[in-house]
Amino acid sequence: MEIKSNQTNGANAVIEAVIYKKVIDSYIDKIAKEYAKSANVQGFRKGKVPVAVIKQQHGDKLVQDAEAEALREVLSKGLEQMGISNESLIGEPNISKFDKSDDKIEVAVKIAMRPKIDLGDYASYAKEFTKPKVKAADVTTRIKELAQSQAPVVDIKKNRKLKEGDTAVLDFEGFLDGKNFEGGAASNFELVIGSAQFINGFEDQLVGAKRDEEVEVNVTFPEDYQGKELAGKDVVFKVKVVGIKEKQKVEIDDELAKKFLPDNKEATVDVLKEQIKAQMENEAMTKLYAEELKPALLETLVSSMEFDLPEFVIEQEIDLSLNKKAQSMSEDEIKELRENVEKLKELRDTFREDATQSVKATFIIDALANKMALKVDEQEVMQTIYLEAMQTGQDPKKTYEQYKDAGYIPAIQMSMVEDKVLSRILDAKMK
Repeated sequence: MEIKSNQTNGANAVIEAVIYKKVIDSYIDKIAKEYAKSANVQGFRKGKVPVAVIKQQHGDKLVQDAEAEALREVLSKGLEQMGISNESLIGEPNISKFDKSDDKIEVAVKIAMRPKIDLGDYASYAKEFTKPKVKAADVTTRIKELAQSQAPVVDIKKNRKLKEGDTAVLDFEGFLDGKNFEGGAASNFELVIGSAQFINGFEDQLVGAKRDEEVEVNVTFPEDYQGKELAGKDVVFKVKVVGIKEKQKVEIDDELAKKFLPDNKEATVDVLKEQIKAQMENEAMTKLYAEELKPALLETLVSSMEFDLPEFVIEQEIDLSLNKKAQSMSEDEIKELRENVEKLKELRDTFREDATQSVKATFIIDALANKMALKVDEQEVMQTIYLEAMQTGQDPKKTYEQYKDAGYIPAIQMSMVEDKVLSRILDAKMK
């Protein structure tokens, strides 16, 4: 057996070998002898089956097993030549060549290794920033909004004109070309003026109307309206204002604070303001991190650190992008790609740069997580999915199982690790 190894860079290597027939034959003999020890063959006692009989009965299987053993030897000796441990390998070795002739097999095996990354002074890639501050006036506005959201809605006694923010109680019927249409009528329907709940222009034409007043409202349904018979059509609604309701004003006092902070017996307006201020600062911080600081830091890390990347991982990332693109392509376009190798290659190359940057970012985050001893276990992923599901009114267990069946858990886990790593670097830079 002739073995030649070549480490092309810090993350990729190729092992080439010539496996002669006598090597395969020796493996066949060895494997056949092992089979003979436990084989049950009619006419022979267990453990006494001749090797020739085993070869006759299991010829093809013996050859396959022998070739597999020879390939394992090629890989083992090739790695030994380059001083590469099995622990540093990522993914499965890729047999890129397997040319079999009567007297030998010529093989080439591509392997990938976890890249070595010099993180250096990684913290210096993040710039100092000032913690977002919230103005007292903004806190007061938020408390007023919260108070009004809880305020009771009552009928007004005075018959005044409808204005934005009022709740109009309506009887209405819609007509298309002079005829009423299905689903276009309702009685005692409550509509908050300014909520944009109805077709554009409907609510605006009710502003200024009084109780018991009848109004003709002219609107045009949008072109993309789900009911095709109404899409893009002009219609008339005959509307009667049955009643007008408004929200009662709520006093901003200690009683309101106790209502919003039921677990705090010492709750006052000042305590509520502090709580709301802290909440708004966290919201501002979360937005700043998500929309500006984290993307900028990751981009800087990727552009500043240079290291070799495993080729097959990049190809896998390109495959994912290609499959996603294929979902929006027509059958004719997909057929053309299958029949035109050059065109397929050109399309794959359009994804290469983004795929390379994505893979590079993944390895950097992984290296930083190891450096910081940060990790996210599956239990933590489960808790996160459960919490988000409950907040959106979904079944937590069912949602988690759906993510798991779809194979999304590792991606979510990696995203959470990335979030922790970047947050730790940025937290240290906050003034």
